[in-house]
Amino acid sequence: MKNKSTQQDKIFVSEEEKTINWQDLQSEFKKNFGEEVYNSWLKNVTLIKEYNDYLILGVPTRFFRDWIVSRYLDKILELVKNFKLSLSRIEFKIIEDQKSNRVDDFKIEDFNKVTEIKDSILNYNRLNPNLNFNNFIKGTSNEVALSYSKKVCEHTSRYNPLYIYGGVGLGKTHLLNAIGLELQSTKEVMFISAERFMYHFIKSIKKNDMVNFKDFFRKSSVFIIDDIQFIRGKESLQEEFFHTFNSLLEKGSQIIISADRPPLKLDRVQERIKSRLSGGLIIDIDIPDLELKKNIISNRINDIQSQFKEHINISEEVINFIASEAKTNIRELIGVLNRVVAFSRLHKRVLNIIDCKNILKDVFSQAKIVTVDKIQNTVSNYFNISLNDMLSQRRSRPLARPRQIAMFLAKRLTTRSLPEIGRRFANRDHTTVIHAVKTITKLSEKDEEMKKNLVQIKSLLLEN
Repeated sequence: MKNKSTQQDKIFVSEEEKTINWQDLQSEFKKNFGEEVYNSWLKNVTLIKEYNDYLILGVPTRFFRDWIVSRYLDKILELVKNFKLSLSRIEFKIIEDQKSNRVDDFKIEDFNKVTEIKDSILNYNRLNPNLNFNNFIKGTSNEVALSYSKKVCEHTSRYNPLYIYGGVGLGKTHLLNAIGLELQSTKEVMFISAERFMYHFIKSIKKNDMVNFKDFFRKSSVFIIDDIQFIRGKESLQEEFFHTFNSLLEKGSQIIISADRPPLKLDRVQERIKSRLSGGLIIDIDIPDLELKKNIISNRINDIQSQFKEHINISEEVINFIASEAKTNIRELIGVLNRVVAFSRLHKRVLNIIDCKNILKDVFSQAKIVTVDKIQNTVSNYFNISLNDMLSQRRSRPLARPRQIAMFLAKRLTTRSLPEIGRRFANRDHTTVIHAVKTITKLSEKDEEMKKNLVQIKSLLLEN
């Protein structure tokens, strides 16, 4: 134990030291967040100034700041405190010119707004100004959802709750954010994801601070919660959400909710909650049709040209190809377009259909998008056991091995993180997922029966 303590002292700067080493802290960011997140977002964060009890960090744009604050701030604060316990506050400042990152370039009053660790919950209520009604592209698949989102802004509490559901990357979060932006000047708006709601619920229980938690979430006149399916299987969280929901309705607050499925199909959610969610207006967003996808591509090209002040030469033929081949959601569509644009920039030429097919062969060759839900159902059916039994806490071999296989496949075939996968398996810890992946990996190397099972299950998951 003594050696570990000594090693810890080598990694983290002592509280007694006057300044932190920013390069060391960046290394910790990279190790804790992973290379993809680090290179995309945290690499560009700079240290502007360190005071006795807080830091001023610089980011290149407002979008960078909002993205980092909404997704990574708690972990950043935790790592900062690990490096120096006396640092209890942090603030991000936008530095459009990275050369102008000296503290002298800012006025004293710019440093006054600081984010205390104890109030970090406030930072998850920030709305993204880029996700507004003006840049939401309307089509037949989403026009009803768009129409009623605007009507809620005109007549709050008329449709209560407004429940918008649809697959991943179809624009649900965009609409919720747009509603919040529209109403924030006249109403007290709370915008948070169900995952963040759960995080602060658990945090409040640990700190014995549930009174402040209840007050904070029940004071809003417009309560917007994204991805409500994350409360599945979490009984104590559902209990709190139910009472928060009722309290808000009683005081006449407008509630807007998004999910990946309709209320009655939310498995492992209390019936009384499903009943409340079904009591308002339920609207779905479908997969975009060809015309909407073409409009989205054209709009995205215009945005890129405006942002980078350069001409993007994409032919109508290529736009039609991308729109017709990207069949799942808008997020995939934008990702595919970004890939084509990047290749065109790199080689400085106009691409044709053959070029696009070669660039995107790994994307468009995928038969179907594999989800954790699909893996769980496929594995339980393959081994002829019920899904509830597979997700239960029972550890008998006939249940434990299929459960481990499902976790292994979820890690290999989806983009979900280890903690996310654990939550989808009856709220298990990420270390359980790691153990499952290691176990199945070893078995698949020496056990012919395991190899056969994995091949057959993958075939079921990836078939057309």
